Amino acid sequence: MITRDHHNQTEFLKRCLHYSESAECQELKEEITRLQRDAHCVQRAAWLMAALIVLTLTGLAYATILLENFPYSAPRLIVSLLCALGVGSGISLLAFVGLGMVYRRRLDRRREQCRQMVARLLESRLGKPGAAPRTEPAVSDASHSPVQDAAGSTGSPASDLNLNPNLNPGPWVEDPAGSNGSSATGIPA
Repeated sequence: MITRDHHNQTEFLKRCLHYSESAECQELKEEITRLQRDAHCVQRAAWLMAALIVLTLTGLAYATILLENFPYSAPRLIVSLLCALGVGSGISLLAFVGLGMVYRRRLDRRREQCRQMVARLLESRLGKPGAAPRTEPAVSDASHSPVQDAAGSTGSPASDLNLNPNLNPGPWVEDPAGSNGSSATGIPA
């Protein structure tokens, strides 16, 4: 029902809400915790019903295989109780699975609200993403460190990365001389 990854993401979102002091965030965090607890309880109940179904089927299989002349020699009360337990467990299992899906849907809605609140919180603290690009200060040639100068850095990115400008870049790059077999459009011939 609820996977470990889903649980970890929800815990991360709840932890992010700790940075907000608003009552709305605290209320959302409490509701998510309550929904998680209820969903976990329903999940345990569903597993119990599945175990009861297996136990009932095992009891009926035992009676069928090992008892001679099964339908007539077995005590009717025990067979009736096993059948009733199996049917009741099956119905309960279906009900718990449905209830688990309802809790999962509610939890998903609350998680989406939590994501929106965390996004607003981040925007309020860090600013809108992409609103103003950050500019890096220009690096002048005089700012080289002695380590860069000893390594022979010239300040150009190609020489700092030891790139060989004479390497053939491939057939998709336009060659002005046309020596590598490509056309003027950059498409291989």
